[in-house]
Amino acid sequence: MRGRFARVRRPCPCASSLLVVLAGCGGGRDEASGPASIFAEITARSGVDFVHHVERSGRFPLPEIMGAGCALFDADGDGRLDIYFTDAGRFPGPGAPDRLYLANPDSTWRDATTASGLRDTGYGMGVAVGDVDNDGDLDLYVGNLGADALYLNDGHGVFEDVSSRAGISGSAWTTSVAFLDYDVDGWLDIWVAHYVEYDHDRLCTDASGRPEYANPRELRGVPDTLYHNRGDGSFTDVSVAAGIAGHASNGLGVVVEDFDDDGWPDVFVANDGQANHLWMNQRDGTFREDGLPMGVAVNGHGVAEANMGIAVGDVDGDGDLDLFVTHLTGETNTLWLREDFGFVDASERSGLAGPSLPTTGFGTAMFDLELDGDLDVVIANGRVTRGPAHERANIDPLWNLYAEPNQVFVNLGGGRFVDATSDEGVFGAPVEVSRGLAVGDLDRDGDLDVVITNAMGPARIYENVAQRRGHWLVVDVVDESLHRAVYGAVVRVLAGDRRWRRTVSPQTSYLSSSEIALHFGLGDASRIDAIEVRWPGGARETFDGGPVDRSITLVRGKGRR
Repeated sequence: MRGRFARVRRPCPCASSLLVVLAGCGGGRDEASGPASIFAEITARSGVDFVHHVERSGRFPLPEIMGAGCALFDADGDGRLDIYFTDAGRFPGPGAPDRLYLANPDSTWRDATTASGLRDTGYGMGVAVGDVDNDGDLDLYVGNLGADALYLNDGHGVFEDVSSRAGISGSAWTTSVAFLDYDVDGWLDIWVAHYVEYDHDRLCTDASGRPEYANPRELRGVPDTLYHNRGDGSFTDVSVAAGIAGHASNGLGVVVEDFDDDGWPDVFVANDGQANHLWMNQRDGTFREDGLPMGVAVNGHGVAEANMGIAVGDVDGDGDLDLFVTHLTGETNTLWLREDFGFVDASERSGLAGPSLPTTGFGTAMFDLELDGDLDVVIANGRVTRGPAHERANIDPLWNLYAEPNQVFVNLGGGRFVDATSDEGVFGAPVEVSRGLAVGDLDRDGDLDVVITNAMGPARIYENVAQRRGHWLVVDVVDESLHRAVYGAVVRVLAGDRRWRRTVSPQTSYLSSSEIALHFGLGDASRIDAIEVRWPGGARETFDGGPVDRSITLVRGKGRR
């Protein structure tokens, strides 16, 4: 359905219906209104009734604790964000079907799974979104424990499983997935992160001899897979030729970004209990693994941690990319700040380390909650080994031993964060085993909302109701010749002496895919001076600025070179 990609987003007329003041950030608090909130949970009235299904066998197979992914994307071309959830079932089989919810005009959703053709019944893990055939609509890759699936969209939200004829094969344990144009030929390729070789017959126990989920450090890792899009509806596994097949690791999170600013996409993979990989694109079809020399393979103490979810963005406002990775209980989540020579572990001084020690983080995202111009952080938490029962967890007694509250951290400026979870009062209230996390402007009011999945629990939908501290801009970046958004395009918004950077790369976090459009909180900037775009391959264009608080579409070739 050509042309759908260029649809301009319109803000919701109820954009001013924000309720509360953000505590602890200079905005004060209305004592009469009670505790401040950043989010309002709208799950009950949203129409989304997805519950992650795990049929426990009593053998504690590792897959059942790893949870579900989700994706926010416009499946049917109506300009609204729809929601896809992967589901599990029983391991080994049968699987539970994944679910697709289409958005209604009133910011509710309806279950459209059967009509959409997306009843994938694999043991679901990650999901990625991208237009693989350049026809103007969004296709779907579903990563499973077992055979993955690629679904083509007919432009109306009806999908066809083309895995076999496309050449998508293999039966490894897939976790996170990302679309990228690694060779800059105009066709989206697919990076598939794999976890471990899992033996269902192997029984694991904890120190007390009780059955427990396996430690992935004791299992053999699996190399990632890179599929090259041939442009004719088929893909070729080029993992060996690309140089990634010889690195077997326990991959969980993946993000595609241009880490060396050469115009070509690189790939960071978070490996559980092992050194991370930073795959630098050599611009000849191959990648070089530079995690150690770039400073992100291990933490500042030289320790490889249980790396899981990934968020990326410029948290200190210096114009380059910083990395945040979530970790296991007893390990601090890690923030690496980019410096001239590579990355530096800034977890302690950022304020993100200490509050993460008692938690196990999975899905995470960086975005500007209150539109003050800097990036905040949200984290989905849930243990993988037993801990003390949580008195606020209203779930299965056994599952309670793995439950933890989620967290929200507010950026005070310069990459210094404060844990606002307790003051906020809503986001951290459910105590569950949270896993996937995606962000997008669900109600089209100019700020970003959050969807979270829970292992063996309900999905949660959170509306952003933080007091607005500034203006915003939403940018779609498209190429009319490709009929789609340009993955890998780097966009810089300039206003006065401030600069903001984003990349069109929706697959981050853990097992999840967020909205493709780029969202900028602008603080007190009342007008945009200019917008700069670096296209894949390195070509640059500058577009006129203009008013704030709007959505715009930048078309390749329509700017000034």
